[in-house]
Amino acid sequence: MTQAKQVLHRPRSSSLLRALFLLGAWAAQGLPLFAQDAPQGPIAPPPEHHVTRIGNVPEPEAPPSLPETEIIKRFSQKEDEYLSTRAHFTYRKTIRIQEFGQDGQPAGEFVVVTEAFRDADGKLYERVVERPRSTLQHFFLRSEDLEGLQRIPAFPLTTTQLAKHDLKYVGKEKVDEIDCYLFQVKPKVVERQKAYFDGVVWVDAKYLEVVKTYGKWVTDLGPMRSIKDLPFSLFETYRENVEGKYWFPDYSRSDDTVDLKGL
Repeated sequence: MTQAKQVLHRPRSSSLLRALFLLGAWAAQGLPLFAQDAPQGPIAPPPEHHVTRIGNVPEPEAPPSLPETEIIKRFSQKEDEYLSTRAHFTYRKTIRIQEFGQDGQPAGEFVVVTEAFRDADGKLYERVVERPRSTLQHFFLRSEDLEGLQRIPAFPLTTTQLAKHDLKYVGKEKVDEIDCYLFQVKPKVVERQKAYFDGVVWVDAKYLEVVKTYGKWVTDLGPMRSIKDLPFSLFETYRENVEGKYWFPDYSRSDDTVDLKGL
């Protein structure tokens, strides 16, 4: 289940790209709860990076200690709470797009730092606070090309979303030493105007709260791409415990390969 880095001997007509998103959250009053300044070097991924593939996973060896419906009900209620509470926080986001060469080493990158703010009506926006810088070899990006990232819901399985998804318990797994229930999530239907989550969630087995997600957002046209002209659709997102009681998204990454023919 551990992701294997296969970056050597790649055909010269393709390039590996990696998107990294690092967030720091602050209380609305301005006191930092957890924060990450825009790093100058590469963003280190969380330890023991895993990619879980569910397609052919057999039935779990044993059911969870609680009924599946109860687990789902309780973690979705907490998603509601986190969604509501997050409205009282602001955050800084560092976005890094890395391009890798034939030797598997970073060959260029695009970095931009944004910060959330509220207008007079209380609506949340993101604005660029550090001017974008780029050394990408094959692509030209602007900060506005990343606007699709703002449309990705931070909490995909609130109570209102449950009726639109099928959830299946597929086993247990540790995330950073936390015992977790693993659920496969599939949309019941897909639409043109609204994207639904298709992937996996890790739920803390003790406190019944989502601590990690891996998946994509899909419409009837297929997976939604969040960055203009780039293929990123599958995102692995880790959450951070804030104030000892809220699990907010903190780190997200996506890897993909782009065909360079014609560029």
